[in-house]
Amino acid sequence: MAATAFHQASGTLPSHGYFNKSSLHHEGKNASVRLITNGFRVDFGLSRSETYYSKKRNFIVIEATSSHTTVVNPVSTPSSKNNNGSSKKSNEAALILIRHGESLWNEKNLFTGCVDVPLTEKGVEEAIAAGKRISNIPVDMIYTSALIRAQMTAMLAMTEHRRKKVPIIMHNESEQAKAWSQIFSEETKKQCIPVVTAWQLNERMYGELQGLNKQETADRYGKEQVHEWRRSYDTPPPNGESLEMCAERAVAYFKEQIEPQLQSGKNVMIAAHGNSLRSIIMYLDKLTSEEVISLELSTGIPMLYISKEGEFIRRGSPAAPTEAGVYAYTKSLAKYRQKLDEMVH
Repeated sequence: MAATAFHQASGTLPSHGYFNKSSLHHEGKNASVRLITNGFRVDFGLSRSETYYSKKRNFIVIEATSSHTTVVNPVSTPSSKNNNGSSKKSNEAALILIRHGESLWNEKNLFTGCVDVPLTEKGVEEAIAAGKRISNIPVDMIYTSALIRAQMTAMLAMTEHRRKKVPIIMHNESEQAKAWSQIFSEETKKQCIPVVTAWQLNERMYGELQGLNKQETADRYGKEQVHEWRRSYDTPPPNGESLEMCAERAVAYFKEQIEPQLQSGKNVMIAAHGNSLRSIIMYLDKLTSEEVISLELSTGIPMLYISKEGEFIRRGSPAAPTEAGVYAYTKSLAKYRQKLDEMVH
């Protein structure tokens, strides 16, 4: 389900600017971009870009090259200063969305839905590549679905992050599990990132289609009928969920549990599934039901949003899998990357 195109762009980004679909782009050529902020300049080369799109909107994603280094010591999220000169945490926060890597049933072309299937070797590689893309973007909290393929993707991705914090799954299913998994060392807590699992972020439940081969199902029920089950907004498969039903639980959970974290300045990563993430993107980008049904998300390709003053600003995808990560989306992220670099010089 990949929707990939190759566009290039060149220009100068002010600290408040970003490329959108009106930007100059040329197929098959490379370009360079310069980020200029107050007293700070970042130059980097552009390679290819990926188009993340719906039927009615083109979302151009800029990819950039940068070097990768390892940081052992943590670095705090950039803060701003008030009129009195004291520091306060910025109300800007990063939101990273990652669809899990290829699963064993993706490989076999089976309807997976809520069946708990792990990643393939390719899926593991995709998760690690996703981690390299986001290695310079701050992460304070992680949310995943209750399914292992999403959790594997999140854990593998974080092994590539330059802060080298350890993701720790929060076990709140019972009081005993919660008590037994507590960390009593404050120093250790500083080196950890809490991971919250939620069934509300699960893939949509495909009902009687789960476990069936997609091509064989089309042969049995007819291509048009299966297409309607898969791509309509409000028509569920037999004993399953429609995209609308999936959106009701996924968006409600995002608004109630995740959005308040972003509003408080926490940087959040969500590792989930094609349909639960499409639902959240529908909310973030204010897509219509007609637009969201044609939205395609590639496995293992992270998408970055900036949450600021109650709004969500789409920034596209971080850098290519062989690169360290894009840091020139905002002035705040540029400063964060600068601090990471200073730790190893």
